[in-house]
Amino acid sequence: MPKKVLAKLLNIDIVIAGIVLGILILYTFFAVIMRYFINRPIYWGEEFQLICIIIIVFFGAGAGFRTGSHIAIDFLVDFFPMKLQKFIMVIIYLISIAVMIYFFMQSSAFVRQMFNTRRITDILRIPFYLIYSSFPIGCALVIINYSIVTYVRYFKNGNKEESK
Repeated sequence: MPKKVLAKLLNIDIVIAGIVLGILILYTFFAVIMRYFINRPIYWGEEFQLICIIIIVFFGAGAGFRTGSHIAIDFLVDFFPMKLQKFIMVIIYLISIAVMIYFFMQSSAFVRQMFNTRRITDILRIPFYLIYSSFPIGCALVIINYSIVTYVRYFKNGNKEESK
């Protein structure tokens, strides 16, 4: 039972990104009809689309790491023996996690600044801290997902090829 709950929690990022993507597609289709056929453009549309794109990018990043969908050029690493491959992948993992922790800290400070200054969007009047909080959340999801994938792929299964 706990594994099913954990799996559902780990997939919440892709669910959120998928729902927001669906909303963005529907809205864009509706906006085109309103602009070109009814001649009544939606004045808040660009702001809404930008918010949707921000959410999709940062929530989708964690899912990309979990599913291995990000671009990787690892053919050189594949020439090395398995022990050296694991060592190289640990180094890459540590560098990536360090960068994500840095991004998490910087984006958290930015969200706090937006919260303290009470800045809101011009048209929809949505607080910026709500929009930009997807960045530190996305960083945390990348850290969690990349850690799980790295552990399962290179250490739990013992062989990179077995986990694919």
